[in-house]
Amino acid sequence: MNLLEVDDLVKHFPVHEGAVLRRRVGQVHAVDGVSLTLAPGETLGLVGETGCGKSTLARCIAGLYPVTSGKVVFDGQDITNLSRGAMRPFRRDVQVMFQDPYGSLNPRRRVGSIIADPLVIHGIGTPKERRRAVAELMERVGLNPEHYNRFPAEFSGGQRQRIGVARALALRPRLIICDEPVSALDVSVQAQILNLLKDLQDDFGLTYLFIAHDLSVVRHVSDRIAVMYLGRVVELAEAGELYEHPRHPYADALLSATAVADPDAADRRGRVVLTGDVPSPIDPPSGCRFHPRCPRAGDVCAVREPLLEGAAHLAACHFPIGGDPPAGERGRS
Repeated sequence: MNLLEVDDLVKHFPVHEGAVLRRRVGQVHAVDGVSLTLAPGETLGLVGETGCGKSTLARCIAGLYPVTSGKVVFDGQDITNLSRGAMRPFRRDVQVMFQDPYGSLNPRRRVGSIIADPLVIHGIGTPKERRRAVAELMERVGLNPEHYNRFPAEFSGGQRQRIGVARALALRPRLIICDEPVSALDVSVQAQILNLLKDLQDDFGLTYLFIAHDLSVVRHVSDRIAVMYLGRVVELAEAGELYEHPRHPYADALLSATAVADPDAADRRGRVVLTGDVPSPIDPPSGCRFHPRCPRAGDVCAVREPLLEGAAHLAACHFPIGGDPPAGERGRS
């Protein structure tokens, strides 16, 4: 049984104009028909360019944004658009680790109180028990428990992110949504946080939805990877399969931009350069949303939306890499 199921989830934001008599003039298609599953103990990497809808999808799953349509099922229970009170029991099982280690911590509060907040909100333990639990959490994530009374400004960026990890772990959740948790950190610190998350997953049986804009970041932590473009998932496969044999041209372009330690391997792989800008999510292109920038696009791509299909390796493309085009159709490459 899957721990999380997202079925055809849609999230649109209205666009208004006018300072006094405001009227709706359109909508932002932030997430447009995304379906995903997560098994217990699995890490699903979710990657794509900035603005593709990754963080919006994460906030919909966590119940921080109401859903326009579609369904979110957690452990067999439909949690779509639950009221604040009805959602509260699920907060213990679904936690979010935010991107900015600076902005996600209140600078006026001591870190011990910040980490203890989930325990206080859910009425867990006495003050003495909570202090002991926070000290254990700090030690588990690599922080000195003696720094309980320090303020966030007294910690480095990597240490602040460890504080965020401890806070997310406080309630022993089953699912942690990691919303670009290492994008604001130096490369060496990124590796430390990724290793910490992996160790915690092994120790506590955690399930991760790991969001990033860089495929190289999620390569060694994800079991499967979903690639998003302009509100939709365009490719979904096992991590190793996607890295070795990408089928969607957008995923191929993202992979070609990742750093490779071996120069010869980088030369053999080549670089795919995309032309044009990402279209506006207020007025997305017809058909395949990637077709204005795609080097393989044909006439059909502008008029018919491709389905996300395949056996184990899914791709939403009329001309997938390594596949045969529809009869009578030919891409640009």
